[in-house]
Amino acid sequence: RLTNEYYLRNNMALIYKRPTPIQVVKVDYEKGPKIVEAFFSEKSTTDFNGVYQGRYVDIEAKSTQSKTSFPLSNITKKQFEHLEHVIELGGLAFFIVDFTKLQKTYIVEAKRIIEFKNSEERKSIPFAQFDELGKEIKRGFSPRLDYLPFIDEIHRNS
Repeated sequence: RLTNEYYLRNNMALIYKRPTPIQVVKVDYEKGPKIVEAFFSEKSTTDFNGVYQGRYVDIEAKSTQSKTSFPLSNITKKQFEHLEHVIELGGLAFFIVDFTKLQKTYIVEAKRIIEFKNSEERKSIPFAQFDELGKEIKRGFSPRLDYLPFIDEIHRNS
């Protein structure tokens, strides 16, 4: 979120957190409208979407505690389908994968992870493959995770 706010403030990109759809059941109006009971009406597709250099961008952020691999079960069928659709329609689709215990974060084109899922029997992607699948995003102060340089690289080649 902080990275996307930095990009917006500096007129670099317009990337927003996509809200998860909720169904409101009960509202308390006593001290102004306040939702007191609600539930998720459907699963969200991906975490972030927006526009960068005239192209639609869609990003799903994932994390894992594993030091050795990223489980593909962390990605729902609906998320895979959504990102495949984005790619088919000419948008830019990515995963940002954080290996929490290793303090390493990668950005990977969604099509690379989709190809892995469709061509491998493995149920997880080995950590060692992330350097060839994508790019490590170095942590900084501002922006916290500067992923636009990688999107620039992909955008130039598409």
